[in-house]
Amino acid sequence: MLIAVGSLTAMGVALGGLLGVAARLLAVEEDPLEVELQAMLPGSQCGQCGFVGCAQAAAALARGEAPVTLCPPGGKAVAEQLARRLGVTVDLSDHALHVPVYASIDEALCIGCTRCIKECSVDGIIGASKLMHTVVADACHGCGKCALVCPTDAIRMLEVPVTLAAWHWPKPSIDGASPPRTAPRVEDAGRTALA
Repeated sequence: MLIAVGSLTAMGVALGGLLGVAARLLAVEEDPLEVELQAMLPGSQCGQCGFVGCAQAAAALARGEAPVTLCPPGGKAVAEQLARRLGVTVDLSDHALHVPVYASIDEALCIGCTRCIKECSVDGIIGASKLMHTVVADACHGCGKCALVCPTDAIRMLEVPVTLAAWHWPKPSIDGASPPRTAPRVEDAGRTALA
């Protein structure tokens, strides 16, 4: 019995050491600029920028293949930070302010087609085929992709209500007026979604 335990321990130590040496010798160095840009992005992995996640978006930004205004959830503040870090100029005068939104499903219109579940990148929609679906509002990051694929227009994007816990002091603008709290929306073939 002691021989079996000793041999397994020796094999574990030998293989662990081999893996440690291989990790050091075969390590792929990350671009520090990509790491820094990824830290500036929200990290919601929503895909609204056209990339699979924030890591791919940061890599494209570092290579100069994507504009600094690529992140809708980050908005104007993230675009300004990215432009400052990359040393580029960006015109944000026509950039619209977005307020936080979440998806809501009208249960009377839901037919249980599961298209929205397949589209949700954060698994924020609960339901099954031919059964009613519902949205976990705390998990939803408001990308609006589920509203675009819903065939019955059962999904609407609603503003996150301003409560004492969610309220933030509005940032001052250059002209001294506070920014409006409205949710810009785009009508796409009768569907309400985010711009």
